[in-house]
Amino acid sequence: MNKGLILRKVCILRAGIPLIEVDYAIAAGEILTVMGPSGVGKSTLLAYLTGTLATTFTGMGQVLLDGLDITKYPPHARRIGILFQDDLLFPHMSVGTNLAFGMPPGGSKASRLAQIEEALSDVGMAGFADRDPGTLSGGQKARVALVRMLLSNPRALLLDEAFSRLDAELRAQVRDLVFQTAKKRALPVLMVTHDIEDAQDAGGTIIKLKSLSKG
Repeated sequence: MNKGLILRKVCILRAGIPLIEVDYAIAAGEILTVMGPSGVGKSTLLAYLTGTLATTFTGMGQVLLDGLDITKYPPHARRIGILFQDDLLFPHMSVGTNLAFGMPPGGSKASRLAQIEEALSDVGMAGFADRDPGTLSGGQKARVALVRMLLSNPRALLLDEAFSRLDAELRAQVRDLVFQTAKKRALPVLMVTHDIEDAQDAGGTIIKLKSLSKG
């Protein structure tokens, strides 16, 4: 079985007009960075990969994950994790409950709590399960968002301007944590960003997109 995420002749169209085309195989543990101006279709590409493409767009081409064609799978069955520039934590839930929300069903309460505590410890946040997300710093919120995504056991990771709202020091710390975690878990990563430092720090291949549409 071929490990990794393959975008095979993927093309996104709006009103029948091609906006973006990508044909690339991302190996396990590799990071592909997609750069381009606002409106070129970077986030729309990620929506196609996660199965959440708006009806105003049409997606063509295959998405294969670890050798399996998931192009027609519903979003919950694709096992693709995504991090956005906003942490999207539920403010009415504790940190631990936020993390439990991302976990697959099953297992005892004790085992699930143990997984949560271990995951928090892995990112330097042991003992934070009962904390209110509103009391966390920006960097802590970003780490909790990462942990929640990882607890869903994804087989690939998408980053949608995931570091853009962090200040320079936190940005570098969280970025390194995400990249190191992805490589440790052998997750193929597709990152879209405007920031050249994000792209350079990721290593791997950088694709600079230009809009195919003249409109």
